[in-house]
Amino acid sequence: MNTLVAVAIAPFGEGDELSEYVADVVRVIRQSGLPNHTYSMFTEIEGEWDDVMKVVKEATFVLAEKGIRTEVILKADVRPGYTDMMDRKVEVVDELLAGDAKEGDAQ
Repeated sequence: MNTLVAVAIAPFGEGDELSEYVADVVRVIRQSGLPNHTYSMFTEIEGEWDDVMKVVKEATFVLAEKGIRTEVILKADVRPGYTDMMDRKVEVVDELLAGDAKEGDAQ
């Protein structure tokens, strides 16, 4: 079943600069082959439930296996019958906003 997750995986108690650790996590996600986008606070991953959760586990364990306490924040959208929701959700909002702009031009 198609699943879209927003996940933040980060070390806990490892200092102020976490970019190197986050890069290790994102590298695992990108190498998974699943569609993904990384933003400043979350990475989105889309695919079948088991595939997505496998990647989340692997990305989490890249830190945990180094003995690092790891925090995972995850939000999931399981939507049967839909695919490409990572991009399509944004496209729909952009289309609505473009319609707002056109209405504003007509006034």
